[in-house]
Amino acid sequence: MTVQILVVNPNTTASMTETIAAAARGVAGAWTEIIAVTSSTGPASIEGYYDEALAVPGLLMEIAAGERRGVQAAVIACFDDTGLDAARAMAAIPVIGICEAALSMASFIAQRFTVVTTTERSRVPVEGLVQRYGMTGRARVRAADIPVLALEDPASGAIGKLRDEIARAVEEDRAEAIVLGCAGMADLAHQLQADFGLPVIDGVGAAIKQAEALIALGLSTSKRGAYASPLAKPYRGMLKSFSPGAVAAE
Repeated sequence: MTVQILVVNPNTTASMTETIAAAARGVAGAWTEIIAVTSSTGPASIEGYYDEALAVPGLLMEIAAGERRGVQAAVIACFDDTGLDAARAMAAIPVIGICEAALSMASFIAQRFTVVTTTERSRVPVEGLVQRYGMTGRARVRAADIPVLALEDPASGAIGKLRDEIARAVEEDRAEAIVLGCAGMADLAHQLQADFGLPVIDGVGAAIKQAEALIALGLSTSKRGAYASPLAKPYRGMLKSFSPGAVAAE
């Protein structure tokens, strides 16, 4: 039986969605259909808390639309795990964040690993996620000083900076594995793994395999406690359409 997994790029750069979709399809099982979408509302890239906050409404709209179409799981393809808690509270299907997926995957195969992300303003939120997911004693986070959109420009030197930071992580952190800390790096994992001779984890691929596992096991997000469906109440102004129940019904 074919299953459908929705992969949402919560920024508005469609070319990055294509990179993400290719990585997702490259690891998906033969029975899995990947539906990749780009948010229609929000920033061109997500770099820091401000961008993240303003990307959430568009992300929620895409997940709600995917759930109405009958997808069995959703993946949020931003390493900040943008809007993850809100999406899990809203949706009845499993929702996977690529940071949580990548860290858990890395923990299966290495005692010490380093997340290499883009910029310093992104490093701090990722460190917070490392702590939240219980990986503080095992994971270090580094920033390669790469604007997210530079990953799509071959002339930017971004890939060279990423390689240099990975080399420092191997030498200085004694990293046993590398986690790529941006969905825009998804297409680089296999080559970097071959070049450095250690596991390199892409969060998009990790999230797809974990979503498939949840679907196969018949598991979804608990609706008791923190991820219980939002209480009915009116929302006003620009967010009126996000009143609980309104997003799912559109």
